[in-house]
Amino acid sequence: MGYLNSILSQSTSQARVDDAPVSGGGLSQDGKFSYGYASSPGKRSSMEDFYETRIDRVDGEVIGLFGVFDGHGGARAAEYVKKNLFSNLIRHPKFISDTRSAIGISLWCYCLHSIQNCCSFDFFFLKTVFGLISADAYSHTDSEFLKSENNQNRDAGSTASTAILVGNRLLVANVGDSRAVISRAGNAIAVSRDHKPDQTDERQRIEDAGGFVMWAGTWRVGGVLAVSRAFGDRLLKQYVVADPEIQEEKVDDTLEFLILASDGLWDVVTNDEAVSMSKPLHDPEEAAKRLMQEAYQRGSGDNITIVVVRFLANRVESSSRTSSA
Repeated sequence: MGYLNSILSQSTSQARVDDAPVSGGGLSQDGKFSYGYASSPGKRSSMEDFYETRIDRVDGEVIGLFGVFDGHGGARAAEYVKKNLFSNLIRHPKFISDTRSAIGISLWCYCLHSIQNCCSFDFFFLKTVFGLISADAYSHTDSEFLKSENNQNRDAGSTASTAILVGNRLLVANVGDSRAVISRAGNAIAVSRDHKPDQTDERQRIEDAGGFVMWAGTWRVGGVLAVSRAFGDRLLKQYVVADPEIQEEKVDDTLEFLILASDGLWDVVTNDEAVSMSKPLHDPEEAAKRLMQEAYQRGSGDNITIVVVRFLANRVESSSRTSSA
């Protein structure tokens, strides 16, 4: 995924050729969910994927924060987003009271592009101003990463497929073409949309901002980048925005588990297949490892990173009611 011919270039910031697959998992303090992850360079000579599995407590409430970050043009952006995105989010004053606006509202970017098209102001100055006004965690993280890139001579970017558990609410926020899929009542449901340059609305947004989309092995922004939204990508920032699309799901007794994964999985495994393979494996780490191994065996040519979250509270409550009956 990412830059044209990026697989032929070595990252200037990180070379992890000898990386072995890793996996792990855990359980929330309140016993309401468990999680597992698995990550491997796959057939690639460098590793640009990162993941985060974090359980925290905010205003007395246990929260879960999960993310898969697929870098391109090197690992700098993905590593930065992993280290900073969720910390910025939980520090937001509205994180509990209005989680959606704390994550980000994408409307500002369309306003920004319209203003830029009719004014002579510098794009990054405008982005900074609007970032301060909106002060949401995702645009703030993107702006701060771009500032840190001033001395770099090579552009880097990253997707972010993230899930935030607050009480009985699951918010999935997606930037790029990593993907989130849930199993609800046994059915596979995509809860994010892959941001590709050839999508009608994405192409229109890019062209309205003065950019173009062309075919170069696949559809690419400016003939270079195969995703239409990402963190970083300073040279394409006018067109490649970090505005997340957010979908909210209720955590109830029909919601079984969530899969977040980079396109190293989704390139070769369908949503339905991923859910079917994960369903009988109640240990989410084992489910993540199973999916990683399947993607590799099917010939995935990319890094492969998977996070699986299983929802347990309703099953526990149901068992308790059955025992007491």
